[in-house]
Amino acid sequence: MFHVGGARSALYNWAVARQRGGKFVLRIEDTDQARNKPEWIDGIISALASIGISEADPAFEGPFFQSQNADRHREAGLQLYAQGKAYYCDCAREQVQERTGSQQLGYDGFCRDRGLEYVEGRALRFRTPDEGQTVVVDMVRGEPAFPNSAIEDFVIARGDGSPVFLIANVVDDLDEGITEVIRGEEHLSNTPKQQLLWEALGATPPVWAHLPVIVNEKRQKLSKRRDKVALEDYLAEGYLPEAMVNYLMLLGWGPGDDVEIRPYAELEQLFRIEDVNTSSAFFDVKKLSAFNGEYLRALPVEKFAEACQPWLREPYATWRPEAYDGEIFAKLAVLAQTRLTVLSEITKYVDWMFLDEAPEDEASWAKAMKPGAEEILKGARERYATAAWDTDTLKATLEEIAAANGLKLGKAQAPVRVAVTGRTVGLPLFESMELLGRERTLARLDAALTKLVG
Repeated sequence: MFHVGGARSALYNWAVARQRGGKFVLRIEDTDQARNKPEWIDGIISALASIGISEADPAFEGPFFQSQNADRHREAGLQLYAQGKAYYCDCAREQVQERTGSQQLGYDGFCRDRGLEYVEGRALRFRTPDEGQTVVVDMVRGEPAFPNSAIEDFVIARGDGSPVFLIANVVDDLDEGITEVIRGEEHLSNTPKQQLLWEALGATPPVWAHLPVIVNEKRQKLSKRRDKVALEDYLAEGYLPEAMVNYLMLLGWGPGDDVEIRPYAELEQLFRIEDVNTSSAFFDVKKLSAFNGEYLRALPVEKFAEACQPWLREPYATWRPEAYDGEIFAKLAVLAQTRLTVLSEITKYVDWMFLDEAPEDEASWAKAMKPGAEEILKGARERYATAAWDTDTLKATLEEIAAANGLKLGKAQAPVRVAVTGRTVGLPLFESMELLGRERTLARLDAALTKLVG
């Protein structure tokens, strides 16, 4: 599944590529076969398309597959060996730990000058400089410097000759003409090693940008084992792609004014990678929901009703399929649009209309059916049997019943609402009753009285 952090990185890359007339390059790094399935690749491409990063756009290039460039990865390693910039090593991890006396210290360079040639089982290590420092030009973080003495001679090919990710990544970037790399800050520690490889291969490293980590409400890095992190899960819950894009663009960056709700085209024009801050970005689901609510309310009602359709069918709908009435729902949609924050909420806002009986919610029943509820329900049952059946009359009638019982309308509405819709919170009561009709409303009032008094 496509992590929201990956989605944000993709959007930032997309914005920069389009701003500068460049290309957004999608590379599938598929050399780990255990983590590589065709349906996952399709899922990545589909997830990108859902947030506006489409293969059909001229700015899109790829997908490239790392596994298809394996020969070039091996050639690059052998080139570095031939130039004396890499060497073979037969040290086992236990031997290194025995020499250094520590599990934390890196490789000690034991095989640097042993002149070993390749035989199976010997890893190929890159020879890092002994002195000086590697300066990373980072559009977000300035120019962090890494002492070369602190960078171990790292492995670039395993004992079976297969290249490791570090050199594969660099070679692919070279072959694909990558000039800018925008990615999460967890990759910053790899960057000096990659930059050294670029330079050793005779090329100018790209400009980097390492984005702040995204955290949950406890300021812990978002984890797929603990948090909901998949873009697809949010879209499946009823967050609009446009709202998700708007929210993700503002995770770690802002245009410098108080306007938050903006279409992507405007955000793209305003975006500056240099203005991304370095502090962690809080993925606030409540704020995302508020964004989504704004986008839902801005839809034409016909588009809103259309967007709700997946949640009006199985497995979400709890009513008989033949009970659904599209014309009635269109009228309910007008009432519901201002209340939803995610589309999946629509089911509980309208199920009472299409169910044979009011849904049961014991918490709502206990809250509404307090002393005095019986008198309100009996009065409503009696008066509604003959009252004109329109919103204004239904409201005025209940106001009179409330006054006769020494209550305000809000208090009197509660038992009637639960009797009719099953819940204490929902769409406007009197408009709902008008759409439900006299016969069904009276039947639900009767059912509630029977449950209440026996």
